[in-house]
Amino acid sequence: MTARDCIGPWRRSSYSAGNGNCVEVAVLTAGGGIAVRDTKDRTVPAAVIPAPAWTAFLTHLKG
Repeated sequence: MTARDCIGPWRRSSYSAGNGNCVEVAVLTAGGGIAVRDTKDRTVPAAVIPAPAWTAFLTHLKG
């Protein structure tokens, strides 16, 4: 699974100021994982996060 397996557009938080200092996410086609990248340098490969880890991360943030 790589960031090339993304479906849909890269998205960033609505709280982003749009100044290029953001983190973007995209859903992966296989397994519902997430690709995460830094908008300051899109040449760096995106981090690929498995679906269970992403769900645990979001649950922790909401808790």
